[in-house]
Amino acid sequence: MMRALWTASTGMAAQQLNVDTISNNLANVNSIGYKKSRVEFKDLLYETLERGMVKDGQGKPVNLQVGHGVRTAAAVKFFTTGNLENTNNPYDLAIDGSGFFKIAGPNGEEYFTKDGAFKISIDGENYKLVTSDGYFVQGENGDIDFGSNVKDVIIDESGLITIKRTDDTLEEIGNISIITFMNPVGLESVGKNLFKESSASGVPLDTANDGTGGKLLQGYLESSNVQIVEEMVKLIQAQRAYEINSKSIQTADEMLGMANNLRR
Repeated sequence: MMRALWTASTGMAAQQLNVDTISNNLANVNSIGYKKSRVEFKDLLYETLERGMVKDGQGKPVNLQVGHGVRTAAAVKFFTTGNLENTNNPYDLAIDGSGFFKIAGPNGEEYFTKDGAFKISIDGENYKLVTSDGYFVQGENGDIDFGSNVKDVIIDESGLITIKRTDDTLEEIGNISIITFMNPVGLESVGKNLFKESSASGVPLDTANDGTGGKLLQGYLESSNVQIVEEMVKLIQAQRAYEINSKSIQTADEMLGMANNLRR
């Protein structure tokens, strides 16, 4: 009876985390470049009450085992490409593929993102490409600096940046870095639509804009890959699983109450 109480409690704790993850997906349905997560579970230790044994073709062919519940094994992110939305903003960029933009943090840390809603930061007469938080977007030569007297910015599918000056001259200033990982699922989320390298993700691989990381689209943004209907169905399933586990606890409690009220 006590085993049922503890087993059902692990189920409730697991489903609470599942609901938390689904809620986070739904909360970020409009976050640019957000990647949905899914919680994975594994069963816990089994107690063998009777071991199966067959000798000379006779005996019990199966074990008698009782499990001790469930545990959370992992929270996996899905890096499928979200819908590409046309914004007509020349500083909005999207990568149609597995690549990431490389970002320099405030203390020199390297971050990676699928959020291409970039802005212009003016330093004197120079224009630099930054994120909404003011972090510098990285190119093959470091911070992307458009220089001065900028009339227009043209970025092709390979990431090559061409600046049209106010005197109508054209100048190529290099490529935006497109980075890939052997195991992007292992990236560590740090908030602000940013990811950080970890031992599980492997080292960042600079594609040298050879197309392996995808093609870059100017004037587009990659929306979240969260599917609202799918998440709502998962939310209902998690709620029902939580409910049935609570019902198991209630049933075990009632059975214990019956045992405690036995009379000779």
